[in-house]
Amino acid sequence: MGVVLNHCGSKSEEMSNSSENEVESLPQIIEEKHQELVVRHVPIVSSFNERIRPLLDAVDKLRHLQVMKEGIQLPTIVVVGDQSSGKSSVLESLAGISLPRGQGICTRVPLIMRLQHHTAPEPELSLEFNGKTVPTSEAEIAHAIILATDEIAGNAKGISNTPLTLVVKKNGVPDLTMVDLPGITRVPVHGQPENIYEQIADIIMEYIRPEESIILNVLSATVDFTTCESIRMSQKVDKNGERTLAAVTKADRSPEGLLEKVTADDVNIGLGYVCVRNRIGDESYKEARKEEADLFENHPLLSKIDKSIVGIPVLAQKLVQIQATIIARCLPEIVRKINEKLNASISELNRMPKTLSSVGEALTTFMGIVGSAKESLNKIIVRGEYDEYPEDKNMHCTARFVEMLNQYSGELRKCSENDLTGNFLMDEIQVLEEAKGIQLPNFLPRTTFLAILQKKVEKISHIPVAFVEKVWTYIEGVVISVLMHHSENYHQLQLSTRRAGHNLIARMKEHSRNWVTEIVQMEKLTDYTSNPEYMNDWNKLMAQQHDFTRDVLEKVYITTFKIEGLGEVPIAGLRGSVLEIL
Repeated sequence: MGVVLNHCGSKSEEMSNSSENEVESLPQIIEEKHQELVVRHVPIVSSFNERIRPLLDAVDKLRHLQVMKEGIQLPTIVVVGDQSSGKSSVLESLAGISLPRGQGICTRVPLIMRLQHHTAPEPELSLEFNGKTVPTSEAEIAHAIILATDEIAGNAKGISNTPLTLVVKKNGVPDLTMVDLPGITRVPVHGQPENIYEQIADIIMEYIRPEESIILNVLSATVDFTTCESIRMSQKVDKNGERTLAAVTKADRSPEGLLEKVTADDVNIGLGYVCVRNRIGDESYKEARKEEADLFENHPLLSKIDKSIVGIPVLAQKLVQIQATIIARCLPEIVRKINEKLNASISELNRMPKTLSSVGEALTTFMGIVGSAKESLNKIIVRGEYDEYPEDKNMHCTARFVEMLNQYSGELRKCSENDLTGNFLMDEIQVLEEAKGIQLPNFLPRTTFLAILQKKVEKISHIPVAFVEKVWTYIEGVVISVLMHHSENYHQLQLSTRRAGHNLIARMKEHSRNWVTEIVQMEKLTDYTSNPEYMNDWNKLMAQQHDFTRDVLEKVYITTFKIEGLGEVPIAGLRGSVLEIL
């Protein structure tokens, strides 16, 4: 990976300016090269293949390392087209080899074609799939692709998203790497799944969606371009056609109106059109190129099409130019992303635990974990510092404690026992009735006060106990999180650490629950207080006793009385009970 990155970094800067300048004069270059290729019948090789090849090799190595699975997109020429659009014929002409032919879908897996100009007289062909490399020959390549496809996608007619790589090293081929995708079909044939269209569409969209992808859309001259499914798909991700190039096949079968189609550009092909002639029958590739040149030179209709947009050599030249530009533009960003991923992986590796070779080292490491966890807990629970967990609000303990205390206070105030306005003093009068006996006048019996106090305390006793449960449950979560964080590099230790933390918190929770329950029971037996707030409230109420008694006993037409601190209370029902007591 490091070698690839260094190579990419040095070459990408060198290519950046030169490729952009060459693209600016692309029409002139294409015209000159086209004439040279037609007249001399030289191989389809770019004028700057020697500079393209190292960068293309670097990208191919990155693709082989599957960096795209890490979210790093690579510059790719993606070949798409409707079924029977002539896609295979175009790729055959570019590679100079025979691909599988037949009815239905011939390409059932993404076929990564790596073409490389090779000076040796004998071509070298191989297939890479499922972690192995299978050498083959020109005569056997079509059969070898079928066998490899069957191994990847099965013997039926289904498709797979697992790629198959075809490496072609041959004299005269352009230095290109392309991904050939299954042809688009809407109607499944026998043996194909019912959702074959959706499967193909998902694969195509996956490959053409990244901004780094160049779309080579293969269109048949015999159809209306606006009805092509491949155009519809490419426009979803490239509405203005800025990264779409069209190869128009079967020009010899439908020459009428072809000039108008490619010049009107009704489907927004930003990188332009190239019209080609398919190889027919047993024609050699050299014969096919000569026939193609004669067709666009002498045909009464096709000869009117600009020579800079016709022929396989022009298509190859355009693809090489576009590929050079996209690689030069994308490689610096790819190198940056890979370096970021590499640094993150190195940091993660450095955090991995060291090998512990003795009991002493293990004990020292364990005590270090306990010490750092203790310090973290002291910071977040006692001191209220949360710099270790700035984004995790659940670990901001002091703020969460305040929230729980406020909620606890609100629950106490809202409980039914604190609603003193409903059935005002009726419970107290009933208790007094039950406490009648020999007693001093104008003195409240102690048993009466205790009965009222115990009843009220009993009804709210569950609230403080539930509060203790809630607080310790929260603390348990915090403690376990801190322990897991500091022992994350020692997974064998985490289970026992979690269990020990749970047991410790459970004992402390039980102790606190018993303590609070004991306090509540003590409150039931305590009939005095020195709380100044209680005395203040008592004095305010006693200051209103005379007016309250007067309204209850004398003003029979009044049904409510406003008590400061409580509000309006009903008094009509009190009159009979008060008179009985008096």
